[in-house]
Amino acid sequence: MRKDYRPYVLKKGWLKFQKFYTHHFLEPQLQSLGKGFAFMGPWHVELFGGPIHIGRFATVIATPDKKVRLSVWPEMADQGAIRIGDYTLICPGVRISAAKEIVIEDNCMLASGAYVTDSDWHGIYDRISMGRAEPVHLGKNVWVGDSAIICKGVTIGDNSIIGAGAIVVSSIPANCVAVGNPARVVKELDPTETFTTRAHFYADPARLAREFMLWEQAVLKGNTFFGWLRHLICPRREG
Repeated sequence: MRKDYRPYVLKKGWLKFQKFYTHHFLEPQLQSLGKGFAFMGPWHVELFGGPIHIGRFATVIATPDKKVRLSVWPEMADQGAIRIGDYTLICPGVRISAAKEIVIEDNCMLASGAYVTDSDWHGIYDRISMGRAEPVHLGKNVWVGDSAIICKGVTIGDNSIIGAGAIVVSSIPANCVAVGNPARVVKELDPTETFTTRAHFYADPARLAREFMLWEQAVLKGNTFFGWLRHLICPRREG
């Protein structure tokens, strides 16, 4: 179905239900969850262990075929944590697995299928051990591309971009673009340029909410409940 035939009131109710689900089922499993979050498909978000911290205005998108999985499986008692900063975007299929500590700072974006881990999860010779773990740190405004893998002990500097499919096994400096397997720096960004981040997008949350409401009302204008039901049961080819 190329067009959204839902009436505005139905879509608004659906968004409220997703927020209710997040509050009722996911938030109690988190050590902290900041205000202004948006979870799309929250029933496809899987949490295991803790503590897991998520900051303000996080956007998490999960789908049936690409669940988001955040898990903490410590190698020792009282260890292990995932700390996600403000304004972070987590796309479908992202997995974050911590045995020691993974820190993702403000304004980071993790594209579909990205994987961040701080452990091997098995020893090279001792295959029943947890393997060696080393903390991972993603600096502010880092962009991790589609299906990229961030491995143990890696630090990625502020504003850097990790290309799609890259496998990062060593640290990447700030203001760089890194691609390949293993990932290597192929371009340096100009640190004197002004970076527009997700924090700018949420600078005025009330105004942003009003703009989204007006846009959705315009897009869904004229839709009726029975029209939506008819297209749901008997979809027709669009002109």
